[in-house]
Amino acid sequence: MSAERRRLDEQRTHARHWYRFGPYLAERQWGTVREDYSEDGEAWEYFPHDHARSRAYRWGEDGIAGISDNHQRLCLALALWNGRDPILKERLFGLTGTEGNHGEDCKESYYYVDNTPTHAYMRMAYKYPHAAFPYAELTEENRRRSRLDPEYELIDTGIFDDDRYFDVTIEYAKASPDDLSMRVTVINRGPDAATIDVMPTLWFRNTWSWRVPAAKPSLRRIESDLTTATVEARCERLGTRTFYADAPCELLFTENETNTERLFGTPNASPYVKDGINAYVVDGKRDAVNPRGIGTKVAARFRATIAAGDCRTFRVRLSDGRSLIAPFGNSFDATFALRRWEADEFYNEVNPYALDADARAIQRQAFAGMLWSKQWYHFVVRDWLEGDGGRTGRPRTRSRRNSEWDHLYSDEILSMPDTWEYPWFAAWDLAFHVIPLALIDANFAKRQLLQLTREWFMHPNGQLPAYEWAFGDVNPPVHAWATYRVFKIDEKINGFPDYQFLERVFQKLLLNFTWWVNRKDASDRNIFQGGFLGLDNIGIFDRSAPLPMGGHIDQSDGTSWMAFYALLMMRIALELTKHNRSYEDVASKFFEHFLRIAHAMNELDGVGLWDEEDGFYYDVLHLTDGTRRHMKIRSLVGLLPLLAVETLEPEDLSANPEFAKRMAWFIENRPELTGGVARMERPGVGERRLLAVVWPSRLKRVLAKLFDEDEFFSDYGVRSLSRYHRDRPYSLTIDAQTYSIGYEPAESKNALFGGNSNWRGPVWFPINYLLIEALQKYDHYLGGTATFEIPTGSEHRVSLWAAANEISHRLIRLFCRGADGRRPVHGTNDRVQSDPHWRDLPLFYEYFDGDTGAGLGASHQTGWTGLVAKLLEQCAQYCSEAERTRAGINGFTLARDRTTCSTRRATATDATFDLRDSSSRFASAYSVESQSTNVVEASESRDIL
Repeated sequence: MSAERRRLDEQRTHARHWYRFGPYLAERQWGTVREDYSEDGEAWEYFPHDHARSRAYRWGEDGIAGISDNHQRLCLALALWNGRDPILKERLFGLTGTEGNHGEDCKESYYYVDNTPTHAYMRMAYKYPHAAFPYAELTEENRRRSRLDPEYELIDTGIFDDDRYFDVTIEYAKASPDDLSMRVTVINRGPDAATIDVMPTLWFRNTWSWRVPAAKPSLRRIESDLTTATVEARCERLGTRTFYADAPCELLFTENETNTERLFGTPNASPYVKDGINAYVVDGKRDAVNPRGIGTKVAARFRATIAAGDCRTFRVRLSDGRSLIAPFGNSFDATFALRRWEADEFYNEVNPYALDADARAIQRQAFAGMLWSKQWYHFVVRDWLEGDGGRTGRPRTRSRRNSEWDHLYSDEILSMPDTWEYPWFAAWDLAFHVIPLALIDANFAKRQLLQLTREWFMHPNGQLPAYEWAFGDVNPPVHAWATYRVFKIDEKINGFPDYQFLERVFQKLLLNFTWWVNRKDASDRNIFQGGFLGLDNIGIFDRSAPLPMGGHIDQSDGTSWMAFYALLMMRIALELTKHNRSYEDVASKFFEHFLRIAHAMNELDGVGLWDEEDGFYYDVLHLTDGTRRHMKIRSLVGLLPLLAVETLEPEDLSANPEFAKRMAWFIENRPELTGGVARMERPGVGERRLLAVVWPSRLKRVLAKLFDEDEFFSDYGVRSLSRYHRDRPYSLTIDAQTYSIGYEPAESKNALFGGNSNWRGPVWFPINYLLIEALQKYDHYLGGTATFEIPTGSEHRVSLWAAANEISHRLIRLFCRGADGRRPVHGTNDRVQSDPHWRDLPLFYEYFDGDTGAGLGASHQTGWTGLVAKLLEQCAQYCSEAERTRAGINGFTLARDRTTCSTRRATATDATFDLRDSSSRFASAYSVESQSTNVVEASESRDIL
């Protein structure tokens, strides 16, 4: 067991609290709903970036490369000043939802490079220009641009030209759970010497202004030797800590209190306020900091002039020890060396398989981004609704957003989608986060799923909260899938099944499933209408609002999600029968739910949601005059029925005779329900049975579109909208009003739903990942001899297992450096593509251009794009070196011969569809060498079904 695994074990058993300090500080707290006390609910405008340096936050803190304790009482982060900026660089800058031409957008260059689950070692990089930061230029130019224009980024301003910037690396290492060292290394990349102020800043979150009386913590300078500056930090709940700085120029103290005079024109209660250090350093106001050396915020100021190409290192330490004799002795740097070596050891243990250095670095940076995105999320909706009592200088009256969620009480470390653009939990995002997180810290992943289903998160009616802008929005029901996946990954790694975890979440998901059935099946026909379901602008209407012409939509995606949900609940119930026999009846109940939903999708009113002419699933629009029509938009909405697929092993039936008897009864007595579901009475490979929404005859037609490179199949994964609509946009005219949708491979040209999310063409990781799993399940039933043409029209036939691997390889290729040295994710920027100080720092974007693979949307949404770490682990485990090279995972471009993984064939009795989290091996994929003898036409495979 590696040292990091031992630390995780100590945390799990509560022997040592390694989680106490971590990267729990957001990159942005301003502009969030939590800090919004406006009447109109316009959070971005109420608390803008310009207020952030001066106004005390109530619900959390932010900072650059920041850490805090697990209740964010004490915070440590980095501030910088290049001598030219109008303000200290204390937090990352970006545009609000109304300022950006594609919505909110961070305008900084920063990278999460390394992190371990206990945060014993962490590293982050930040690129800080020598010139004054172009705040106004970025704001004005992006406001000037339309939605048809590209975003204007920091690198586009030319501020990094001639390498006139500092490369700042921030590292943390823990000597013990309560002894943290911070090392800041600054390299001057420019041609001339440049001066910089480096200011590690320690402060207490303001808890005393909102509750009276409340004990106020304190920071106090204490006597120390000539080179070490020492500060004592006292907090009633956290105890006493000591902050050491290695030979700073000075210590600057102020209070974490709102500067009401600057913001609201009212006198300050104290002469020392939150932006006092900014006023002292930037504006030269000597009286802005407390000369007595006390306060609730302190910065250790280091000032250095660094020659061209030279570097300097600055060191601070935060410890619960009150009198470290030599806080910066030899052990300081030795701790960093040891923890970094242990991080290497840990990740080699996580992925012990052969993988080249570039791919291994991509995987490690994906994990790092996910771990840096852990955040202390504090929100007590009832207290928030009561207002701030005028303490911010604003009236008590405010919006009633989320008022029906006044039970929600969060005081928890949660995985965030993106710590700047989305610094709040999103329920369906989090379901994908936990899959790669489970590979490195299964206990944390399990805790995430448990938290969302606890009574202080889940609504009493059974609904799961969506995200803080609207907890009541409807997200796809993917939590049963995530729960089962994490359960299996955990079982694989630790060697035993955690039935207690599985049962606890399952019990709550029963409530959530009931909520869906009662609230989102309005006509009681097993057809669901769940709002936009996370797919934002994938359609022509805002599906979360009443239709402008009246009527309603039968949703292919909403109904598919529920079929998928029912199958996963059945699978979990069958798993739990190994622990508790009573779950056999529950499994039967979800089996029946699935049958009814699948029947409705395929045969309701004679056709269901299937369009026989096009061979695809569509939403169906019901108008008030009684007419109905398929809305023929070729999008993920029509591919999602593929997700509702599950195999039943012979042992599933033999071990659960009552379930098997119930299934047999339905086959015999309810042919109208079972006839259209994949033939359950006809066994496949190894006597397996298949449950699936998509009939065998329809599977071939849907896959023909999925793998058509002129439709869904991009070189970089599966597009969210078919490229068919590039030349043939879909339009619908009702009551003289025309609604239309066309293929948009990059940023959205349509403002529907606002923001910068686009589901009209780009590649998104979460749905791609689920499609990969679905194809693996089909292959698990069909076996490798059932082949399909991939890509469509190529006459190249492969198994669905090989097809799933092909999607996986195309997704991985987004980040890998090709034979030309370029990474698709970097887009067209030559500096990022070729500069050795930039090119190996890929970002894990929200989504990717459907034609070029360039990263789009939120730049640090490692949350679900971090799934690439799981795909890399799978490829490393089961692909040979030659196969990885052909797939472009060893630094070469993906071969066009479509040859994918040809791994060892498992026997029919122990094969599985799973990724690594399965209990058995991969089935073999197609190999070119066996093409002449191993090909069976897809039409012939129908007999198997």
